Amino acid sequence: MHRDTAFLHAGYHGVHDPGPFRSGPQFSSTFTTPGEPTDHAYTYGRFHNPTWTAWEAALAELEGGECVAFASGMAAVEAVLGITLKPGDTIVLPSDCYYTIRMLASNWLTTIGVNVRLAATRDNAQAAVIDGARVLWLETPTNPQLDVCDIRYLTALAAQHGAITVVDNTTATPYLQRPLALGASIVVTSDTKSMTGHTDLILGHVATTDATRAAALRTWRSQHGAIPGPMEVWLAHRSLATLPLRVSRQCATALQLATFLASQSRVTAVHYPGLPTSPGHAIAKRQMDGGFGTVVSFELPARRHAEQFLRSLTLVREATSFGGVHSMAERRARWGGDAIGDGFIRFSVGCEAADDIIDDVGQALEKLPT
Repeated sequence: MHRDTAFLHAGYHGVHDPGPFRSGPQFSSTFTTPGEPTDHAYTYGRFHNPTWTAWEAALAELEGGECVAFASGMAAVEAVLGITLKPGDTIVLPSDCYYTIRMLASNWLTTIGVNVRLAATRDNAQAAVIDGARVLWLETPTNPQLDVCDIRYLTALAAQHGAITVVDNTTATPYLQRPLALGASIVVTSDTKSMTGHTDLILGHVATTDATRAAALRTWRSQHGAIPGPMEVWLAHRSLATLPLRVSRQCATALQLATFLASQSRVTAVHYPGLPTSPGHAIAKRQMDGGFGTVVSFELPARRHAEQFLRSLTLVREATSFGGVHSMAERRARWGGDAIGDGFIRFSVGCEAADDIIDDVGQALEKLPT
């Protein structure tokens, strides 16, 4: 079965099963459970929910491992860190990974006695500091600079050193990249972004081929209360069927936009792994399938240029986050925390016609001060 077909049918009832294609969201906080709790599939809403079950079954088919849904991407991240690390352990983080993960490491992990090492994603720089680590954390492509590392190489190296590898797959999604198949121990994804694609919910999930870790993640979710809402999960599952359509179109447009931006004199740098000139292009071409992502980042000379550019856009919304069907852009340095210039633009390519997006970007660039 083609993966596009698998995405479309994942988690739905069988074609010969009578009734609705898919059940509606289940809002029960508790379930009728006479006798022993172990006699029942569902007992209490913080432990399990049939809406979660359908979503996790769909994700498992796509990820190639057991999946556990969480209330947000950061809830998923915290759960992974919580079940894999103890005081005295060492984690190697990308120095350019998602800023909030780095803040979580400094504000939480270091205070409980976990050692945190930082190294850049580009050129597999984390390989040099992996010795003695318990966890190697990868993010590829990174957000927002879109650097790439070799998952297969680094996971094999981590295994030689007795470390487990976690991959943040948010920018790629399992449609473009399957880290478990490349050797990763655990995959974490913020489903708020491209996975659901409509900018209308907050959600995350973790995937693993290790049943013991999956059980530990479910225990963490229940005990820490990091449970997703049934409505959010149901909406996410609804959105999954169109993921191949959305992401394929977005990736095709993103490559066109990156190519256009690279030809513009007002643009000082373009970051997109789909460009042959990108430092990570060869690795991305090898480990990604179907496209290079829906985000294009580029640099303008200064803050005033970036702000003028954003004000001049007529189709593209100025907003944070990425992966939605509507194109969005922002001056990423306004948040702080990343080693980027004041003129750095993160552009989330939507599902509008490619010509319309490029025309809007082009006219906004033409209005920049010299």
